[in-house]
Amino acid sequence: MQSVTKVIPQEGYQLLITFNTGEIKVFDAQPYLEKGVFTRLKDKVLFNQVYVAYDTICWPGNLDIAPETLYDRSQTIGSVDPVKAVAVNK
Repeated sequence: MQSVTKVIPQEGYQLLITFNTGEIKVFDAQPYLEKGVFTRLKDKVLFNQVYVAYDTICWPGNLDIAPETLYDRSQTIGSVDPVKAVAVNK
């Protein structure tokens, strides 16, 4: 199973995500901003507080998105050595 090792918020409610496979992907969170509890993420200050926990991304207030969803619905833009990617973020 893929897990998130790093996340960096980007403009336009995009997330730059590094996975334990070494893949770097961009996830567009904008479609989620109209759904349930995720509407709170329209607040850019809150959106930019994204962090990695439990092998996925999280926000304050118990918001998270499953790593499988992030992986499957993201666009690959590159890769890094997965060993180094995990070691750097520990």
